[in-house]
Amino acid sequence: MKQSSLTAPVFYNMAQDIDRFADRDGKLALLWENEAGESTQISYAKLRQESNKIANGFRQLGLVKGDIVIITLPRIPEAYFAYLGALKAGLIISPGSEMLLEKDLLYRVQHSEAKAVICIDELTSRFDNIRSHTPSIKHHIAIGRQIDGWTNYQQLTENESDAFDIVETRSDDTAFLNYTSGTTGNPKGVIHHHSWAYAHQAVTANWLDVKEEDIVWATAAPGWAKWNWTPFMSTLGAGATGLVYHGSFKPEKYLSLMEKYKVNVLCCTPTEYRLMAKLDHLEQYQLPHLRSTVSAGEPLNQKVMEVFEQYFHVQVRDGYGQTENTLLVGNIKGEKIKPGAMGKPIPGNEVSIIDQQGNPVASGKVGDIAVHQSAPALFKGYLHDKERTAAAYRGEWYLTGDQASMDEDGYFWFEGRSDDIIISSGYTIGPFEVEDALIKHPAVQECAVVAKPDDIRGAIVKAFVILKTSPSDSEELINELKEHVKKITAPYKYPREIEFINELPKTTSGKIRRVELRNLEKKKEANKSSYL
Repeated sequence: MKQSSLTAPVFYNMAQDIDRFADRDGKLALLWENEAGESTQISYAKLRQESNKIANGFRQLGLVKGDIVIITLPRIPEAYFAYLGALKAGLIISPGSEMLLEKDLLYRVQHSEAKAVICIDELTSRFDNIRSHTPSIKHHIAIGRQIDGWTNYQQLTENESDAFDIVETRSDDTAFLNYTSGTTGNPKGVIHHHSWAYAHQAVTANWLDVKEEDIVWATAAPGWAKWNWTPFMSTLGAGATGLVYHGSFKPEKYLSLMEKYKVNVLCCTPTEYRLMAKLDHLEQYQLPHLRSTVSAGEPLNQKVMEVFEQYFHVQVRDGYGQTENTLLVGNIKGEKIKPGAMGKPIPGNEVSIIDQQGNPVASGKVGDIAVHQSAPALFKGYLHDKERTAAAYRGEWYLTGDQASMDEDGYFWFEGRSDDIIISSGYTIGPFEVEDALIKHPAVQECAVVAKPDDIRGAIVKAFVILKTSPSDSEELINELKEHVKKITAPYKYPREIEFINELPKTTSGKIRRVELRNLEKKKEANKSSYL
């Protein structure tokens, strides 16, 4: 397979792709609004200036090429400045969601040996509480209020020059270190080189259909690989204008913002699409500028696609990818869409469905979705974990962990996870972490966590729990267990449904057979009917 068009130059830094638009007078990079209705506009020139200032600030602190910085910021302009400035300084970015708790941050810092952290003032206490266990962190940088023991971001940048010569980086230098959940053990540190951005922009161009003059709204939040993908790399790399909304999701608000800002390209999670499609009186929203709509995270319902086509005259096109790679399979604008199908492999990556021997399966047969090791956007391994890196491959093929079949026209049809990972509202959740939290409750003897199909979220976390003794009030204990998990792990991971049982299905060696529990939930769901 020819891949020369996706091969990055020997020396490459994505910041160069973004800075090239800064010399165009008044060209807008960001349109920002928050929940309170405050708004601002950031030009590409301003983006270059502010990212240069923080790059100089990093240098003044003594950070050098190859140092890892954990960036834990919400949807604010400084997130863009910090990411871009870190790339310019040759630093390695480890994105962190603002929903991460102290134990999550502790693991990431210790595992990566990060040298610095940037977060908003509201999150500083989480890092302060783990300081004694994280000696690698030499610099704590906070945005917002002045916090004792923290370098204030505004003070760090206000007197710095807005000129900066981008540090020379090779395309095979590490640029990003994203953490992703596994079925067992701690999260995996996914290594991506600068070449990832180069290949990703080329691969996603036809799927997103972003044009330089577009207003693009990709709703993913910083801290997730999807934010790297679309709001950052795909939007700014194409010279388009990104809409950024720093507020909670409300379907009416989202549609109003699309109307107000005349959004051309929309990238949402299936959950967001589903909830918007459920609204009454959709005809009141006028979205004539909306041209390209895509979805990623989990399969999207046909009914949702029909609603968006009926009211807004656009086809919502599925896309499939992972933290470890890029967009792999999807529906390209203008091509025939088969309802329920994932789409076809995206040009630029060799994607196949293989059997246990690593051979492509026949049409209609279920196998493992796999990416050839030569794919330019494929990750470069899991940090400090040769065993899990090796285990992710079958010969020359990287295994995504998902299974599918392919029809005679080359369309992929999703079958499910080949492991126990749960994908809920676009979030990737490892069952081990939730089980570990549950088992710490004194009432729990044993438990298993699986994905349960859900019309809104695609799937929810469901826990099957064996109790030490029968509860006096089952409903009260269920609520107590949910709150217990929220306090121990990130809140989005808590089990939305808990069922008390007497026995868990196990193998002869004693391993829990989650697959039986998943299949049980699928059968229950198949007997139900719902609007979407």
